[in-house]
Amino acid sequence: MRKADATPLRLNPVLERQGEYPLLRLDERRERLKEQGVRLFDFGAGDPREPTDPRIRRALLEAVPEVSQYPSASGTRALREAFCGWMERRHGVELDPDAEVLPASGSKEAIFHAHLPFLHHTHERRGVAYGTPGYPVYERGALFAGGEALPVRLVREDGFLLPLEAVDPQRTRILWLNYPHNPTGARAPRSYLEEAAAFCREHDILLFSDECYNEIYSGDPPPSVLEVSRERTLAFCSLSKRSGMTGYRSAMMAGDAELISALGKLRPSVGVASPSFVQAAAAAAWSDDEHVEERRRTFARKRGLFVEFFRRAGLDFLPTDATFYLWVAVPGGDDEAYALRLLEEGIVVAPGRSFGPGGEGYVRVALVPSLEECEEAVRRWEALAA
Repeated sequence: MRKADATPLRLNPVLERQGEYPLLRLDERRERLKEQGVRLFDFGAGDPREPTDPRIRRALLEAVPEVSQYPSASGTRALREAFCGWMERRHGVELDPDAEVLPASGSKEAIFHAHLPFLHHTHERRGVAYGTPGYPVYERGALFAGGEALPVRLVREDGFLLPLEAVDPQRTRILWLNYPHNPTGARAPRSYLEEAAAFCREHDILLFSDECYNEIYSGDPPPSVLEVSRERTLAFCSLSKRSGMTGYRSAMMAGDAELISALGKLRPSVGVASPSFVQAAAAAAWSDDEHVEERRRTFARKRGLFVEFFRRAGLDFLPTDATFYLWVAVPGGDDEAYALRLLEEGIVVAPGRSFGPGGEGYVRVALVPSLEECEEAVRRWEALAA
């Protein structure tokens, strides 16, 4: 038992300053309501519930070995080749499976650890620029690696595109882009990626592109940054949303061979190698496009249902045909209060402020419940909006 006068536990100051992960608060509140027996329609966390394709599940089961051994951080050649095949089919980009790709245990892990080989607190230029509102892991990964967080405000008037003129080249070592964008669903045209790549080349900035939502779209497919540049550039691609494999934790990093080599030196020390049976399932997923088309159609139906409702109810939102998120401006501007009011109806949404400065006044609706659940949630929300 700890003595009352014992010295307080000393933590990493970054951990002390960060506090809890933003969406944990939403999770805790949701769990309390579930314990009370309230039926919830959870549009808060981006964790889709459509079944993983049976061919992927079968590949995993068939690959579970009788004798379990440590997997390699570089991944199996079958996985690397499957990913390279997808990148060529989808983006027209030819990659060397031995030098330009590396697997990861999910994109969050990959993004968090990506800073470590390239940043140190003693570096004169150690800034990491990223958009806000946005995914919190860019900031957290940068700070734990000894970097300097350089958030750049994204605004609707600019289509939530990160303004390159707001990036300080004297301080910035890494620039993160994320399009299609979480949480807003905004897309970036190829011309914007070309401008960003040119900017980074001019100022010797590493360009990291989080492309986890590139496969969730209607209409024209979103481009990859690797279509315009590979020099000092990495793309982070995930099976979580593309193939409904959030629990498998499988992603790929691809691009500049020198950057991949540095990450390859780091990762055995971290112990994040993906299990061999997960790699087999991932290889099956990257090798097949049919199941992804069905997922796109499902999300399009859900998106259409809510878009029709928002227009009918006079709710302002960002029109998008990418990701499975909808970014909705709340009446009155208080996103936290509005989320709480929706929660009383059993509808869980993420307050925009959870994604950092610039998110205030919005809620993010993640289209993860079933189509039938979406229809019921719309009926409840419509009664509230009436």
